Amino acid sequence: MTPEEAADLQVWEHRLAAIAEEMGALLERAALSPNIRERRDSSCALFDELGQLVAQAAHIPVHLGSIGLAVRAAISGPDGPPAGAVLLNDPYAGGTHLPDLTLVLPVRRGARVLGYVACRAHHADVGGATPGSMGVARTIEDEGVRIPPTLLPARLAADDPATRALLGGMRALDERIGDLAAQRAACELGARRLLELGDRHGDDVVAARGAALRAYAARLMRAALRELPDGRWAFADALDDDGVTAQGPGALAEFGSEGVVIRVVISKLGDTVSVDFSDSSAMVAGPVNAPFAVTVAAVLYCFRLLLPRGAPTNDGLLEPIDLECPTGSVVAADYPAPVAGGNVETSQRIVDVVLGALARAIPQRIPAASAGSMSNLALGSAAGDWAYYETIPGGAGASAAGPGARALQTHMTNTRNTPIEELEHALPLRVRRYAVRAGSGGQGSRGRRGGDGVIRELELTAPATVSLLADRRRFQPYGLGGGEPGAPGEDWHAPVDGTAVRLPSKTTFAAAAGDIIRILTPGGGGWGDPRSDLGFSKAKLLAGEISKIS
Repeated sequence: MTPEEAADLQVWEHRLAAIAEEMGALLERAALSPNIRERRDSSCALFDELGQLVAQAAHIPVHLGSIGLAVRAAISGPDGPPAGAVLLNDPYAGGTHLPDLTLVLPVRRGARVLGYVACRAHHADVGGATPGSMGVARTIEDEGVRIPPTLLPARLAADDPATRALLGGMRALDERIGDLAAQRAACELGARRLLELGDRHGDDVVAARGAALRAYAARLMRAALRELPDGRWAFADALDDDGVTAQGPGALAEFGSEGVVIRVVISKLGDTVSVDFSDSSAMVAGPVNAPFAVTVAAVLYCFRLLLPRGAPTNDGLLEPIDLECPTGSVVAADYPAPVAGGNVETSQRIVDVVLGALARAIPQRIPAASAGSMSNLALGSAAGDWAYYETIPGGAGASAAGPGARALQTHMTNTRNTPIEELEHALPLRVRRYAVRAGSGGQGSRGRRGGDGVIRELELTAPATVSLLADRRRFQPYGLGGGEPGAPGEDWHAPVDGTAVRLPSKTTFAAAAGDIIRILTPGGGGWGDPRSDLGFSKAKLLAGEISKIS
């Protein structure tokens, strides 16, 4: 590739990504719920006529790495390309978990479909047994309304029969309708911008540049893989439990009777790599099963980290990666497994094990484990008139380059905090404390400490049903090269008329006005032996001093 061709591709990558960014900005401005408007729990991307990812905004990795499967499910009907916007959230058809509603819109010039635009947003409630749709469920039906690829009604309104047939099982329906209207507006903007690009440069030129970007991304990934030594590396870690059973199927002795094990074997030869999860736990009864799309997203994220800064992100990156995930396992869930936590918790553990395996090949380039939990909190009224959801940040793992960052979202999540003023204005909640959890990061050599987690205390000013879906409360975020693990998380309920009670990491309970929910998130692992001035000790790494290595 000549320098001129490389520069042209970079210009086109930014042109296309800018459309996705503009879609996201409109979605955030137009949405009704704080979760999308303030926390920015949403993602936007562009696809070609076959549903292959062409460009994306810098939004949420677990959304964007999986959304292509949803787009292809939306456009693969027997009648050809859809006539209009398609809505879906089915985790067995490219979805992540039910609250993530995906909207796919074809971009047409006359009878020709040029491509598709899509956005995915986490709605604060999609029905199910508990407000917030993130409770401890045993089947997918308990988690909310499951929507296969369905044409979105032209008119969205609470009094419209088609709207109620599609969304009627969801709480705070007006808010759901408003957020979906914002998603449709974002997709319509993206379609207009793509047509404008075609007006200026020609539709065939736009399509050719998208194909060239995918080919370029594949070349970059193959080049990055060639830099790794050939070999085979294994790593295992576990989720604390599934929230339902005392012993998850497939639990292994090194994690105790309750651990839900994620085990990976990475085999690399030349410029290709195999990532095999065949020895992971079978599906479990509780909601930590990950849909296959989530596992794809997590693996893509890990290998994307090996690329140079500024590399494009599209489906070309997956070309040299072979992924083995047995259907019916905890990393490739099948109906009717509940999956709410698979998207937010199991995705993080998949990242931990893939990076742990890569650390055996390139120890100087891989950080210690980050918090490993999104510490999900969902609240809502029994009457269904309000619902709220948030993820709570933790600490990042340290690396050879320095300490881990503190108090931020890591790896598969990329959301913001809800501003306290917005939260207290919109919902019956009061923020009593939001602070760095000092000392929760693991020690490392020469200041390479893991980042600290946070302490978050919310006071309810009205009765609510509370659901907590979290992890890393038992198995700590591992350190690397002799670094110490990060502190595990803790969760507490302090009733207004009683003594504070330690909560299990996955639970649903009723709380009264005046009750306090206190969440302490995990810190990141340290890097390098803090007892040694030599820092990283390869001998200790190879001896298996990494926590829970296979």
